[in-house]
Amino acid sequence: MNVPFEEHLSLPAVAAPMFLISGPQLVIECCKHGVVGTFPALNQRTTEGFEEWVVEIKTALAAFEKETGKKAAPFGVNLIVHPTNPRVMPDLEVCVKHQVPLIITSLGAVPDLVNAVHSYGGLVYHDIIKKRHAEKASEAGVDGLILVAAGAGGHAGALSPLALINEIKGFFDKTILLSGCISTGRDIASALQMGADLAYMGTRFINVKESMADPKYQEMIINSKAEDIVYTAAVSGVNANFLRPSLEAMGITEDLWKQSKKIDFGSELDAAKAEAQAWKTIWSAGQGVTSIDDVQPTAELIKKLKTEFKTALEDQQKNYKKYC
Repeated sequence: MNVPFEEHLSLPAVAAPMFLISGPQLVIECCKHGVVGTFPALNQRTTEGFEEWVVEIKTALAAFEKETGKKAAPFGVNLIVHPTNPRVMPDLEVCVKHQVPLIITSLGAVPDLVNAVHSYGGLVYHDIIKKRHAEKASEAGVDGLILVAAGAGGHAGALSPLALINEIKGFFDKTILLSGCISTGRDIASALQMGADLAYMGTRFINVKESMADPKYQEMIINSKAEDIVYTAAVSGVNANFLRPSLEAMGITEDLWKQSKKIDFGSELDAAKAEAQAWKTIWSAGQGVTSIDDVQPTAELIKKLKTEFKTALEDQQKNYKKYC
């Protein structure tokens, strides 16, 4: 593994930052049980509120480490690095002030941001869906790349994880995270087998007790299979994966979701508010829903994932002995 903090992990996994889903309780529970917990800064409506969350997480993890003598996994914050996000610099200042261990950047890899995080010893991992984006992020000096492959929730790519990993590893020798349909411990083992250093899991962590997801959202995930995931640009103007029933509930038919442009959700809302409103009622998920049939506490989920991961590694060892 090419992971600087691997000794603090019980699983080589990151719970991805999910818009309107990831909050302090989910992050804290993940980190306490050896999985990197993350959340988007924009899940708090103001920079002041965002800082309160950072302090809450740091305080809880410090108390956990003092009480147990164990080291928690690091936590991370997702920053949207795009000109349309007026909070990127104020939120970055909060991250530098509190020395957030991991920053996950989306929609832009900026050397100045990377240098700011490196100034206190933090790490920067960047989302990519294609080689060109990865090359730009590498030039910016990021510490890791998150390969968002076909089937992932949110703004997923369309490339096979096998093809994407092979392309990126040809020129990038730092940390590789793989995203796309990873819902079980066996999936985590498969990600490592393909060449990733960490599995990046979003959809599976929607269905935990500490998630901020609507219970109806979680129920829809339980009742959905891979074929119920629709890849469309109609919601945000950028292709992303959404649950078919949530699209249909909003009157978005197959003819509409096949469009390449964003649907007008109401001119009375500015762009940012319209986006947030859309994602509240049109629910995103990856094709990994096909493996999810419950809602359980984060601690129990991680325990289950660890058992599945161990079994998968044991099976791989048996196959190695059999064929090698």
